[in-house]
Amino acid sequence: MRKGLHTTAKGPRAWQRMLSGRRLDLLDPSPMDIEIEDIAHGLARVARWNGQTIGEHAFSVAQHSVVVEEICAHIQPDLEPRWRLAALLHDASEYVIGDMISPFKAALGYDYKLFEERLEHAIHTRFGLPAKAPLAVKKLIKRADRACAFFEATQLAGFGYEESIEFFDAPPEGYDLHIEPLSAAQAQIRYVQRYQVLSEAAGFSVTPAAFDTE
Repeated sequence: MRKGLHTTAKGPRAWQRMLSGRRLDLLDPSPMDIEIEDIAHGLARVARWNGQTIGEHAFSVAQHSVVVEEICAHIQPDLEPRWRLAALLHDASEYVIGDMISPFKAALGYDYKLFEERLEHAIHTRFGLPAKAPLAVKKLIKRADRACAFFEATQLAGFGYEESIEFFDAPPEGYDLHIEPLSAAQAQIRYVQRYQVLSEAAGFSVTPAAFDTE
């Protein structure tokens, strides 16, 4: 039988094997099948703006997430470590579903949002956070996310200043950013390091490495 024609009574496969060896069920994700190393590895290889950015390296979701956490802390310096961790993990679901641009998410509709939320809740539970962050925290992360998008748009994605203001609003007062896209390996390391710092600061136990490379 030719490849791609084989089917089973169980239906199509709905899980993904991770490099850690975990099998993540995408339709019913278990927190026990989620590892920070898998998230970092995936996000470091997912490009923002569908890769339509200048420079030798794509601007990864991993690097974007580190910046968003930093902006959250700039806007609200007394932000608790656990909510800073939530900011770092705000796009963690994209390690398996990729970074879909906003217009495409809107076209997919509610089912996609429900799928994304289910995975996000499992990730939060895995790392000691409430399944749903407080509304104020979600709004803060969204504001920081848009601020980061402003800098990305103007510096990497070919948007003009006024156009970026229209779509993403002005960045927070007193915060400036010069973006230097990192390689996937560098972005992955930085993401894991930031996770470890925030996890310890929040009083959570450090997650052992799911896999090590030399």
